[in-house]
Amino acid sequence: MDNIEQLIKTLTDDATKVQPAPHPFLLTLKWTVATIVYLSVLLGIFGPRSDFMQAIENQWFVAEVLALFSIFVATLVTTSLLAFPDIHQKRAIAFAPILMIGMFLVVIFFAWNADHPPASLPDHTYECTLCIILVSLLPTVWTFYSLRKLASIHYRLAGGLALLSATSIGALWLRLYEVNDSISHVVEWHYLPMFVIGLVGLWLGEIILKW
Repeated sequence: MDNIEQLIKTLTDDATKVQPAPHPFLLTLKWTVATIVYLSVLLGIFGPRSDFMQAIENQWFVAEVLALFSIFVATLVTTSLLAFPDIHQKRAIAFAPILMIGMFLVVIFFAWNADHPPASLPDHTYECTLCIILVSLLPTVWTFYSLRKLASIHYRLAGGLALLSATSIGALWLRLYEVNDSISHVVEWHYLPMFVIGLVGLWLGEIILKW
């Protein structure tokens, strides 16, 4: 009996302590706060667009920025839920990005109609997409690194939404930094690439997030 008790004590002492996984909402809050700080630092370095005060008088610009931020938060929440095999039993909340993207498309539709006569197109094109990718790089690496420590079995969705969330913060930064009122340019070189990059995440998620 003494040998068995000694064996159990030895095994217990030698066992590696496993840290419990954080609650998905706490994980979302940590990612959100860190990314907002990151965005604030970027805006502090590069400065907001020179016509920022004039831009916020446009209700559709404000609605677009808020809708973009809501996509960022909703995709982060769903990404954190997808980090758990049972989606932490909150499947209804996991569909929140669909609602936010629908609201975003409605805002873009009204902003497009309000852009009459159309604002002049800026000279730059693919530079916008490149800036979004560069700004999104750090949040993407951190999110994927965090997801690898958890037990996601929904690789594709988790990867796609993680990239969509990171690129949304890149697009948000560019909207607050770039002096540009052409909604057609914004859709073509900001938002369409953002969703394409999210689709790339479906492929990356399966490769990087295998549990």
